[in-house]
Amino acid sequence: MFFVTQLIGLFVIQGYNNGTTVLPYGMQPPPEVQKTSTSLISILFAFAIAITLFFILTKIKAENFIRLWFLTVTVIALGLTINIFLLKINLTYYTAFVAIIIAIPLAYIKIFRRDLIVHNLTELLIYPGIAAVFIPLLNVFGITILLLIISIYDIWAVWHSKVMQKMAKYQINTLKFFTGFFVPYASEKDKLKIKTIREKYADKDDKFLQKKFKNAGIRVNLAILGGGDVIFPIITAGIFYVIYNSVISALIITIGATIAISSLFFFAKKKKFYPAMPFITIGIYLAMILVWILQMFHLI
Repeated sequence: MFFVTQLIGLFVIQGYNNGTTVLPYGMQPPPEVQKTSTSLISILFAFAIAITLFFILTKIKAENFIRLWFLTVTVIALGLTINIFLLKINLTYYTAFVAIIIAIPLAYIKIFRRDLIVHNLTELLIYPGIAAVFIPLLNVFGITILLLIISIYDIWAVWHSKVMQKMAKYQINTLKFFTGFFVPYASEKDKLKIKTIREKYADKDDKFLQKKFKNAGIRVNLAILGGGDVIFPIITAGIFYVIYNSVISALIITIGATIAISSLFFFAKKKKFYPAMPFITIGIYLAMILVWILQMFHLI
């Protein structure tokens, strides 16, 4: 899912960087602020405000406001991605409006209804849309520094302060949704118990079944990957695509990030949280070096 999202991201980035298509919904930054030295500072400041606001809202138990906030962001992000798909099938009129109409029910199901398929399907489309907004604001230097700062924060938030674990548990247990890929899994023994209970009590509602699952001692584990771990490689690949006008350069960044996250999943232990961004950043940095070497010898 990580790799597929990266490819969708490149597809969307190509669509918005063809010289004619602009970001709808007022998301297109004015030329005077694009790729300026102040853009990186503004992005970091915005992240700090968003994280602080999120924790304030959790403290005052403003769950409905948080859901509406995430619903709005999800609708816009989905709309940005779907808009490009509509343009690619030659729907030239009101594509931005049609994209929003499609995005609204998907976002509603994601935020207010617990549907695993819709959740992960929308995750594939959300991050390319968000990345398309940030790419015009950053250059290679900016994204290099941003990756470093985010990686340091990720290490602190996961291994030191445990902020990321608290945010993930709050989203899953209280808000009933998660901003990232979300895959539940159980042992073969527990899967058999689940199947038996569902068949035995097929006429009962979910609340009754959940009680039976709990009494049966069934444990369902979760494999999760945060949205930030997905979006920053897309932004980096997009910047390299725009600056070097090269799909190959962007794909090298994507492959580097994918190898890094795959290595983490391979070596990681179950039931432990890991900061993914440091590993992804190392993969991206190595990919950047490879791109620069290939550019130096005019091989791409």
